[in-house]
Order: sequence, then structure tokens, then C-alpha cells
Amino acid sequence: MKKALNSYLAIGLLTAGISLLQTSDATAQSRVRAGLKGGFNASSLFYENANASDRKERYGFHGGIYAQIPVGNFFAIQPELLYTTKGASANYNVLGFQGRNSFRLNYAELPVLATFKLGNTAEIQAGPYAAYLLNSNISSSGDFGNGVSSLNRDAFNKLDYGVAGGLNLFLGKALIGLRYGQGLQKIANSTAARTVLGNARNGVGMVSVGFSIN
Repeated sequence: MKKALNSYLAIGLLTAGISLLQTSDATAQSRVRAGLKGGFNASSLFYENANASDRKERYGFHGGIYAQIPVGNFFAIQPELLYTTKGASANYNVLGFQGRNSFRLNYAELPVLATFKLGNTAEIQAGPYAAYLLNSNISSSGDFGNGVSSLNRDAFNKLDYGVAGGLNLFLGKALIGLRYGQGLQKIANSTAARTVLGNARNGVGMVSVGFSIN
């Protein structure tokens, strides 16, 4: 009788433990998660019918805040507000003089991403973004000199928009993320800019690290 009672007690404790873990997981998945993130950008300009080998990357960064709002146990909406660098770079070689020019567009960006949870650690994201152009310039380094020259912001569309998608991994409160964003808006907004840039659109890959504050 005593052995049977102990067995029932052990089974009861095990069942209660499993129920508690499931409740904890459900609670963790059902609360809003907010935090900070930032990281590395590799951006380029996307041209229709252009060869990928013709594109040069501009290396930059992004940083900002995010919030993840659960809609059920396996789905959430994640808005973010980021400062992010975009543009492209090109090497020059003129009469033996060599260097590199970087065309730089810097934005305040608002992605709103549908988030599909694959358990408590991994998630897949996809959705639209809108971005506002804060400033634009060209950075030069090489035999013709080093420096930064401002560009007329009115020559470019101040509003950029597109689609983004990627993967997040949460290790406790720490975040590691990979994302690619493809612009749908043409960058050039003036005759002179369209002569140089044609139908170019932004494209940027991001590697992010961050942490949640709750």
C-alpha cells in the first residue's frame, strides 16, 4: 500500500511539474518582448537586368529598438525603429590613380514583421518596411584624396519602402538575427540622379545582435 501511495505521489509530482513547465512556456510566449538591437549592414544597389558581379557593397551598421507582440502561442507581430545605413561602393582606377567611393544613404526605418515561432528559440520573419531618408553623401578614400561630400537630399526619394525577411535565434534574453531587405522604391528623384542611378533600388543584408529587457 505504501509503495503504491509513493508511486501515485511521484506520478502526481511529475504531472504537476510538466504542467508547470508548459504553463511557463505559454506565459513566456504570450508576453510582449521588447529590447535593443544593432549590428552589421552590407548594402548594395539593385538594378533590373543587372549582373550581380557589377554590384559593390557598402559596409555599415544599424541600431535601434524592437517590440514583439504575441498573437497566439506561435505567431507574433514585431515592429522596430532603426537607424540604418544603405547605399553602395565602387573602386576607381583612373590613369593609375586608385581608390574607393561610397555612395551613402542613411535612413530611419520602421519594419513591421510577421513572426512565426519554431519553438522557444528560433523564429522566421517576413513583412514590409518603410524608411525616411535622413541624409546622403559620398565618401572618398584613395589617391584623389579622402573626405566626405554632402549630396542634395532632394535628388532622392525621401520615402523608401520594401519587404524584408529573415531568421532570429533567442538564447535566453540574447538575440542573434539574419535579415535581407529589398527596396521597391526607386532611389532617384531628379533628372540628374536618374541619369546616374537609373532604376536603382536599395538592397541590404543585416546581421544583428541584441537583448530583450523583459
